Amino acid sequence: MYKIVEGLEVTVDITSNPYGIELDHLFQMAARINKKRSFLFVSKLLGKHLPVHPSLSLASGAMLGCLYETTILERQPASPASLSVQQLQEACNDPKKADELYRRLMDNKIKVDEPTLFIGFAETATGLGHSMFDAFEGNVMYLHTTREQIEHRRSVINFEEEHSHAMSHRCYAEDADTFRKASRIVLVDDEMTTGKTSLNIIKELFEKFGQRDYIVASLLDWRSQADRSRFDQLEQELDIRIRCLSFVEGAITVEGSPLVHEEQSATTEKPDNAVSFRRFDVSDFFSHVSGSHTEKDDIPYLQNTGRFGMNALQGAELDLEVAQAAKNLGERRTGKRILCMGTGEFMYVPMRIADLMGDGVYYQSTTRSPIYPMQQKNYAVTSAYRFESVDDESVANFMYNVAPGQYDEAFVFIEREFEADKGKSFERALSRIGIPIVNLVFFGKSELPGVRS
Repeated sequence: MYKIVEGLEVTVDITSNPYGIELDHLFQMAARINKKRSFLFVSKLLGKHLPVHPSLSLASGAMLGCLYETTILERQPASPASLSVQQLQEACNDPKKADELYRRLMDNKIKVDEPTLFIGFAETATGLGHSMFDAFEGNVMYLHTTREQIEHRRSVINFEEEHSHAMSHRCYAEDADTFRKASRIVLVDDEMTTGKTSLNIIKELFEKFGQRDYIVASLLDWRSQADRSRFDQLEQELDIRIRCLSFVEGAITVEGSPLVHEEQSATTEKPDNAVSFRRFDVSDFFSHVSGSHTEKDDIPYLQNTGRFGMNALQGAELDLEVAQAAKNLGERRTGKRILCMGTGEFMYVPMRIADLMGDGVYYQSTTRSPIYPMQQKNYAVTSAYRFESVDDESVANFMYNVAPGQYDEAFVFIEREFEADKGKSFERALSRIGIPIVNLVFFGKSELPGVRS
């Protein structure tokens, strides 16, 4: 039983835990600023709200792939030593063990012949979905959904996440046949509470493309019996197959709602510190794709993030791109305690780079998710810094759990360079997190007026 804050308690009853992972290694709890859902399982593996050792997060996605191999493909791993349950448990406690596990998993990728499409859910599971996809080789593809509306591009499918603060998902597949080519679709999310998001996209996919074989992979699965019945009903209604796999499966009981005073939910405000901002451009190391087919001065997106779809060969290309960028940035680091920070949906590439930047590096990401910060024992979010999105000033973003003196230096990874005026709120927030050197790393440049190089 978790007493999150005064007036809000969540009881967890575990029914399945195939890797035997301690719950304290998986998540902490926090109160959520959302009328639709009052609480949040704050993952210790995702690298979103809490800092993680990068290889632990990457290995977590790959281990979901191993679970897929044994439960869905019904195959024993080619290299059993690479899939030790004990190694995963040790990785949660020891960064060096996490490094060893991740390298071993990448050296023993899972071969797949059947055309399989992995779809990671934005915003939180874009990195998890990509790292699961990267555990495979052969006839596999990856695409992540996005909350972003990209002008001059048509979303192939659209669906809703009903409990979320940002409900609409879009999919901008570069190849419109990406979905038709797949005989099996794997949906990857960090957590299933009701499963409605997965059911919504399955309905949309079936209506448009007719696929009949679906897997839903998540770290946590809290669906009630009624929720599970809805999966069974949809299977019968559409004559399809839906199977679910997760690290931990169980049921939750929620009592009450958060009794949080307004001053408790305020974001952390500290006076500006003496911060040295540096700007690095790593765009030359990466291939790009235009977000627009008509704009001459369009700021490009990265080609191999999964936003527009990618295959295993492009995954190998990304490995080389990441290695070059990491070497370049690793030579520029000056601190011993480094925070690498992704931004929004741009999580996987920054995490891969962070993993190769040497010792003393932790990773997390900015997020849209509004959470009550509180200085309270066992509470997940102790500090919060709010800022306006560089893409849309009407969208609030947050950085959590960064304390003054915690790091010597930060590398903040931004996929597309922003205009100076649009970055003021973000840079102001970065000046308040108590890190003396902040490096802004841009992956896509433009010659637009007002954009700094």
